Amino acid sequence: MRAEELAASDVGSRAVPLARVVRGGVVESVHAGHVVVLAPDGSVRFALGDPDVTIWARSSLKPLQAVAMLRSGLDVAGERLALVCASHNAEDGHLEVVRQLLADAGLAEDALQNTPDWPLDADAAWQRRADGYGRASLTQNCSGKHAGMVATCVAAGWPTATYLEPSHPLQVAVRGTIAELTGAPVEHVTVDGCGAPLFSTTLAGLARAFGALAGAGASGDLGPQGRVARAMAQHPWCVAGTGRDATAFMQAVPGLVAKDGADGVYAAGLPDGSAVAFKVADGSARPRPVVLAAALMAAGVDPALVGTVGRVPVLGHGEPVGDVVATFGPGAAVPDQAGGPDRSRP
Repeated sequence: MRAEELAASDVGSRAVPLARVVRGGVVESVHAGHVVVLAPDGSVRFALGDPDVTIWARSSLKPLQAVAMLRSGLDVAGERLALVCASHNAEDGHLEVVRQLLADAGLAEDALQNTPDWPLDADAAWQRRADGYGRASLTQNCSGKHAGMVATCVAAGWPTATYLEPSHPLQVAVRGTIAELTGAPVEHVTVDGCGAPLFSTTLAGLARAFGALAGAGASGDLGPQGRVARAMAQHPWCVAGTGRDATAFMQAVPGLVAKDGADGVYAAGLPDGSAVAFKVADGSARPRPVVLAAALMAAGVDPALVGTVGRVPVLGHGEPVGDVVATFGPGAAVPDQAGGPDRSRP
């Protein structure tokens, strides 16, 4: 990639501070990035940095991938569909549902081609080691998505052995669905950490897609978008798991559809069709709950619902000595604007 092309796609080039780490009353570090809040009609209600920045949405794309699977013949609902959208902890309940997805399609665990890994949940990972097991595709956090992909192939009559190839009919359908729902052309393709093809989008496009999903779910729409939204909102534990912020936010806000992604990405849609999305430029997960809470408040969510869920204390000797704080939202200072426009409303 040429230098001018790299500069145009660099998420750090127009990033602005989104959160500050305050320890003992002193700002210790700053997380910069981009955030956008869309109104129900899709217009920009609030933005910092560049809402049109091109990003790898990582696992935040899973609900959109699930829509493509349903359109292609996958017929699942409830916990099973929520697991298809998940970056799960690999707790026992998660693994049971993934096994059910495979069994319903007449497949065994060896049909999964996602990268073997330990469970995200520390206790589950410890227990797996204690039981003498190693990394496995089943226990990697994307196994629900991959189980959904191979099950879709069975339903559609497509080959399962090559389902990770970008030219496979499933991945062609996924790419088309992402472009359609985000309203942004897919300009880049690479490989995600789990081995599946990863398609680029824009931050505003990602928010637009989540607003459409959540709005469809709230309206009672029986199509793939509404089905995905309801599965996630009704089974938030399946989407992430114990101690995870995506689960906690969906439990706190009725009808919320939220999905985290690696390297500092988050997207969420609300029942009225409004939505938020952000990218932390340094890829850190630390400020994500704080930034998501502030963005949801900017979208009109009652602070009482998300304030506690979005708190990230800074610890000293195991005790709170500060907090990670958003640069925007109720009570926040006016954020630095170097490198990006402030499209906020008063």
